[in-house]
Amino acid sequence: MDNKETIIRAAMELIDERGEDPNEITVREICKKADVGLGLVNYHFGSKDKLIELCVERMINDTVDRFRRIREDTEGLSPFEKLESLGGMTFSFLFDRYAVSRISVLTDMNSPKENDNTTRTYEAYLPLVAECRPDWDEETLKRKTFCLITVMQQSFLRHESVRSMLGVDLTVKKEREAFHTRILHDILEV
Repeated sequence: MDNKETIIRAAMELIDERGEDPNEITVREICKKADVGLGLVNYHFGSKDKLIELCVERMINDTVDRFRRIREDTEGLSPFEKLESLGGMTFSFLFDRYAVSRISVLTDMNSPKENDNTTRTYEAYLPLVAECRPDWDEETLKRKTFCLITVMQQSFLRHESVRSMLGVDLTVKKEREAFHTRILHDILEV
């Protein structure tokens, strides 16, 4: 394995081990774990922030890939129940991995890329929305799926505002799930 990949894996392990804000992890800690010199982080990534963004993207990609397989894991459920299940998984991940998720969502908003985590999440949700609303044309499906992902991201980032404006505490799993179900009903018009 080359130094670049060794550094990425070490940083990802530290993020997983610590479960804290990835920005609190130092370059020195990453290099020690990877057993490489300090200068290699800047050489390969330009900065610690770019390395952390890459690590977060990879971590979220793995999770989004699991979300994409939700249809296989929920064969006996209705399309709406599949969306509820996927939403529960998505929201749980966001709040369980708050710092990593926040970095991912904000990075996608600040620097959108063709295959970023937001796009991959959208692509995982689109077929399930289509199953729920086979009567919608493609443009409507895409627009409504985009709205769903956007509402989820914004409510995650602004969960304190959601609590004060709507009286819903998204840090509480039952309230989060009920909120998501209401959002699905609103967006899907069912």
